Amino acid sequence: MDKRVLLPTDYSKNALNAIRYALELYKNVRCDFYILNAFHISGYTLDSMRVPESGEPYYEAAKQESEEGMEKLMQMVKLHPQNDKHEFHTITTFNSLTGAIRNVIDKKDIDIIVMGTKGITESKARIFGTNTVNVMEQIKECPVIAVPNNYMFKTPREIVFPTDYKAPFKKKEIGDLIEISKLYDARINVVHINKDKDGKLSRKENANKELLQEILQGTDYEMHFLPADNISKGINKFIEEHGCDMVAFLNKKHLFFGSILSNPLVKKIGYEPKVPILELNDN
Repeated sequence: MDKRVLLPTDYSKNALNAIRYALELYKNVRCDFYILNAFHISGYTLDSMRVPESGEPYYEAAKQESEEGMEKLMQMVKLHPQNDKHEFHTITTFNSLTGAIRNVIDKKDIDIIVMGTKGITESKARIFGTNTVNVMEQIKECPVIAVPNNYMFKTPREIVFPTDYKAPFKKKEIGDLIEISKLYDARINVVHINKDKDGKLSRKENANKELLQEILQGTDYEMHFLPADNISKGINKFIEEHGCDMVAFLNKKHLFFGSILSNPLVKKIGYEPKVPILELNDN
């Protein structure tokens, strides 16, 4: 079956940039791309006592605006070099972004989401857009790639995968990381960051490390130990020194980085993420 990629858009420049990144990243993969715009009606929320319905003027005006935006977007997408491996499907819907994404995941069996880090309404002071963080927080059914503003596609050659070996790994959890590594012969740099200068692992941590090595067999990978008091500085330093093109992490709610919202890796990785982030979920 073709890979099914969901591309949420608010018709911002950043969203278009993320779409272009996805088309490049998967240029050698047969893909169905689902481009989604979740539209809103000013003055109403989904929690309102009464929500406008199809046929009512406010609803129809918002729907028309969304559909016109999608038409313009598809014209821009067509300017991208055409690829007979790729098929496009468009969806416009009145819903919250996470609600709309959930519906599409359920109905279309989506494999991965690719989106920009900020949308139209995000302030420059905000590192990651609220929408992106909400999607990473709330959508556990499939991985998310968050593409920084204005990031131009670069062939992934070096991927950094920070871990503390506290929990066992499952092959399906890191399947997308392995897929991207194999697509581009990219090296996966497994980085164990520890405040303890000698980096000694417990018996359980060692077992988890060995399991990860078994899962990564057949890929180009290296294991690194990095003594660092500060996780973000450690990761940033590693990215710069090794010229990494992507950061992958496993968002295990209760471990390592904690919840991405209450203790955001996103903030830890840098004041402005410089490379795309692949967020994997524990299933």
